[in-house]
Amino acid sequence: MAARTLSIDTDGGPVSGLWLKPVRAHACLVLAHGAGAGMTHRAMVAVADGLAERGIATLRFQFPYMEHGKRRPDSPAVAQAAVRAACAEAVRLSAGLPIYAGGRSFGGRMTSQAQAAAPLPEVRGLVFFAFPLHLAGKPAVTRADHLRDVKIPMLFLQGTRDTLAELPLLQEVVAGLGRRAELVLAPDADHSFHVPVKSGRKDAAVLAGLLDTAAAWMT
Repeated sequence: MAARTLSIDTDGGPVSGLWLKPVRAHACLVLAHGAGAGMTHRAMVAVADGLAERGIATLRFQFPYMEHGKRRPDSPAVAQAAVRAACAEAVRLSAGLPIYAGGRSFGGRMTSQAQAAAPLPEVRGLVFFAFPLHLAGKPAVTRADHLRDVKIPMLFLQGTRDTLAELPLLQEVVAGLGRRAELVLAPDADHSFHVPVKSGRKDAAVLAGLLDTAAAWMT
């Protein structure tokens, strides 16, 4: 199954997108990339392909800075506008499928900030693949303050060794969000969902379990 390339107009200019829809799709996820790698990174491909196998369509897209080959991420306003534009495009493409949004690390945070500012078009819930709660070595929860303004369900998929989200802090944040938030942990996994050899598990199996959870949650 091949993804279809398309163009999405954003406040930061046109950006590339990849639309992947399985034959019997029952939901669609707008999937934003992390700060250091774009929509074609192998981790993004693995998530999109894995979700397609589970009946979830995906729309991946580039943030404007990544589209133009820049290293520094866009301002929150520009990044959030790109998320909003991608969600509107997903509504057009999905032909009535339930729409969800989220992404890897930075992409997930920009999506939640956009939703907190104003509801994204027809989005029913947010899915975070490794929410970046704080910088490595600088534990804090201020990056989660906006989540109180998100009124739709949220699914946090997180490794227990993620240095960008110390587990006790993340558990406290999710608990404070009440019934609209759910935290699912990948034991021994880091921010990239990599697990050490001594864990006895493979990275692919860790990701497969998280994708099973995400697909079931969206269904």
